[in-house]
Amino acid sequence: MSDVSGNKDVRRDGRMPSRGSVAEPVVGPVAERAPVSRRRRLGMAGAVGAAFLAGAVVGPMVAVPGIQAWAQEGGRAETYRLLNLFGDVFERVRAEYVEPVTDRDVIENAINGMLQGLDPHSSYMNPRSFRDMQVQTRGEFGGLGIEVTQENGYVKVISPIDETPAFRAGIKPGDLITHLNGESTQGLSLQDAVEQMRGERGSTIRLTIRREGEARPLEISLTRDVIRPQVARFRLEGNDIAYIRLSSFNERTESALRNAMSTMRNQAGSNLRGLVLDLRNNPGGLLDQAVQVTDDFLDQGEIVSTRARRPEDAQRWNARPGDIAQGLPIVVLVNSGSASASEIVAGALQDHRRAVVMGVKSFGKGSVQTVMPIPGNGAMRLTTARYYTPSGRSIQATGIQPDIEVLASRADPTAATRERDREADLRRSLRNERDRSTEATPPPPLPPLELPAGVVERVVREPAEGATAFDPTKPETDHQLQQALQLLRGMAAAPAPQRRAQR
Repeated sequence: MSDVSGNKDVRRDGRMPSRGSVAEPVVGPVAERAPVSRRRRLGMAGAVGAAFLAGAVVGPMVAVPGIQAWAQEGGRAETYRLLNLFGDVFERVRAEYVEPVTDRDVIENAINGMLQGLDPHSSYMNPRSFRDMQVQTRGEFGGLGIEVTQENGYVKVISPIDETPAFRAGIKPGDLITHLNGESTQGLSLQDAVEQMRGERGSTIRLTIRREGEARPLEISLTRDVIRPQVARFRLEGNDIAYIRLSSFNERTESALRNAMSTMRNQAGSNLRGLVLDLRNNPGGLLDQAVQVTDDFLDQGEIVSTRARRPEDAQRWNARPGDIAQGLPIVVLVNSGSASASEIVAGALQDHRRAVVMGVKSFGKGSVQTVMPIPGNGAMRLTTARYYTPSGRSIQATGIQPDIEVLASRADPTAATRERDREADLRRSLRNERDRSTEATPPPPLPPLELPAGVVERVVREPAEGATAFDPTKPETDHQLQQALQLLRGMAAAPAPQRRAQR
């Protein structure tokens, strides 16, 4: 997933350095208008191959060196043949395409195609895109304020960012952006579409949107703006429950969370009885911020771990003493728009039984993207690992299942609508490791919630028939929030110590 104004799952989801430098590709000179000779094609392949093979790591030797050498030579020969194929296609495009093309455009498209062919989240960022990504992770960027992905060739909205042009214009999760200023997005790479939606503050763009349930496409004009999303919105509900909504995980998220909690504690004093942490439609962001936010509510234990291709590259993050909520009961709200860093927070608090997770199953993006800068040529965003919750559950393609399912709106048995797509529905998405291996043992079941008797039974799964439609400006119409408040007040009225799992 990527943001219209930059990337959102970056630098090992944001901040970890790459594990090695990436050599700049070396391409030999080629003819302008005539097919290259076999000698020159091999020369190009050799140059490109040298750039790739210079950083190759030789594996451990086996007992039969002759067989090992033969296998290496065979693999290297196949690599050269494939690079020779690339050289042939590259030269034909340069010489025969209907319009002139630059070498940089062709090479960048080839690199992006290679990366995007791996999974939905790997891609190449040219220098401008890389700079924009770095700006966004600082919490300020220019654009429309839409988190998007790509589906069937079209740009699909994951969620609008609060208080941005897209949010105010009524862009909704699940919308398909089919045209930009009248030009089809079909066939555009996600990065190209994102580039077109960026622009100077005050400039306008016209989006054509196909929305489920609408008979005709919608035409929406947006005025670009400098996006400074308020990453943490907070208020007191009834003077006794703290409500904090985190809209993304950038460099300011954890400090904004602490400020919100401190402000409301000063306002409510001893009346504070619980906290609602709203992660609905939060598409994720920086890994270190997800770790710090989780750490703010835990005194000890694992927060998250990652497992990479090589066992020695596995990493683990643990909590340090200190709970900014001071033991108050917590409800975490999630939905199918809660992804990546949001799922790390929800999964860790759920595994440790520090919070009750409520809502519907989350998006299921459990992969780590490491951003590897390429000097002078932007950066590549490469999927390098998977996330695991403290209990050993993989988030990838499964998501976080809530402890208590509560729907946002009443199910309509006559409507021909389908559930919003999640990670598992994206083309080329990574499968969960348990789905790939018949030998994988499932993680142990979570400890029971141990909530006071009767409080869960009072939670209503869906709004009553004829209930007022949800209005973001009116909390009383937010069914999931109201059920979270009821649960917390029930827990406070009949206190019972929660057992925290020690992991």
